[in-house]
Amino acid sequence: MARKQLTGIGPPPETGADDSGCPILHVDMDAFFASVELLERPELNGSPVIVGSPAGRGVVLSATYEARAFGVHSAMPMSRARRLCPQAVVIPPGHGKYSAVSKGVMEIFHAITPLVEPIASDEAFLDVGGARRRVGPPARIAALIRAQVRERYGITCSVGVASSKFVAKLASKQCKPDGLLVVPADEVVAFLHPLPVSALWGVGERTEQALVRLGIRTVADLARVPVTTLQRELGAAAGAHLSALAWGRDERAVTAHTPDRSIGNEETFAADVDDPEVIKRELLRLAERVAARMRESGHVGRTVSVKLRRADFSTITRSRTLREPTDVAQEIYSTACELFLAAGLERVRLRLVGVRMENLSPAGTASRQLSLGARETGWREAEQAMDRAIRRFGPDAVLPASLVRARLDEMEA
Repeated sequence: MARKQLTGIGPPPETGADDSGCPILHVDMDAFFASVELLERPELNGSPVIVGSPAGRGVVLSATYEARAFGVHSAMPMSRARRLCPQAVVIPPGHGKYSAVSKGVMEIFHAITPLVEPIASDEAFLDVGGARRRVGPPARIAALIRAQVRERYGITCSVGVASSKFVAKLASKQCKPDGLLVVPADEVVAFLHPLPVSALWGVGERTEQALVRLGIRTVADLARVPVTTLQRELGAAAGAHLSALAWGRDERAVTAHTPDRSIGNEETFAADVDDPEVIKRELLRLAERVAARMRESGHVGRTVSVKLRRADFSTITRSRTLREPTDVAQEIYSTACELFLAAGLERVRLRLVGVRMENLSPAGTASRQLSLGARETGWREAEQAMDRAIRRFGPDAVLPASLVRARLDEMEA
């Protein structure tokens, strides 16, 4: 096969692979949160590092490849990660830093093509078919992106170049970390068929078990099974979907400017909490974060949702739709507190709480109507002023009074 993996930066190279039918790129930042943290801790380069709660609660947000060598991966419980790699340095997350770098990286993408579909803060699909004449062929564009990300932000990314989103994403995974992989359009089947069937989108643990029972372990095995058999075993839609992927058929286009469906934050306590005042302070902290993210992204929302996880890991959610959309933390917080109290868990030990805003719309299109005789509270203007102070002086420059008192209590403890 003419596939070729490239590493390093410099002048955009020629790959030697035929990228003429490969307008789709999947760009995936390498160990994104951990890489951003290492910019401030360069002495930790080459060491196992985990981004997560130092108290051992919650899950791994990111891990360097040195930590991954011990079996650590994202979404793994921190307690298990510490057992697998006790020598790892654990760094608490600093979400503001990640958002700033993510925004800058997305700007690099948008400078090349308007057809950018973010999947998360650290990955996106690009359709660069329209940028050929102005910038160059897809592989050259991919190399330029990698060079610019490293030059501007000091971190690396891996890029898959292919004829479809599905194959491009698999290619970026295959060449991690810090690689570039082109899968020519006429070599897609040869690229896919040696892979384990679990590599296909839609094959989770249960589906993989069902396929293994049928003697299907690789994508090639799956491709040889009649689609009617797959549909009988997995259902009509799932069977047809996997059969198409096994032959590299994925017709989905890159969708630009996919709107956020929801914006939320959650926090796992260092120790289970049954004090309602402590829980409400955490709801306020989360409401502040969610509101700030909404204002930054230019959204307002109408539905407030809270997530409450008990010490036994059972979880409940409660939500309420407001009369008017909002991006004001105080409105989100007051509703979140009401939902918490209505759930009847004031004296129940909680492990995790979360706040989320749903039913989003662009801020400029949402109108706020005052009831007859009602007065503006001024909270929006106050919070916008807080946003400006935080951007200039850092995340702890301005805090609500109750959170300041909590911070002082922590320092005295």
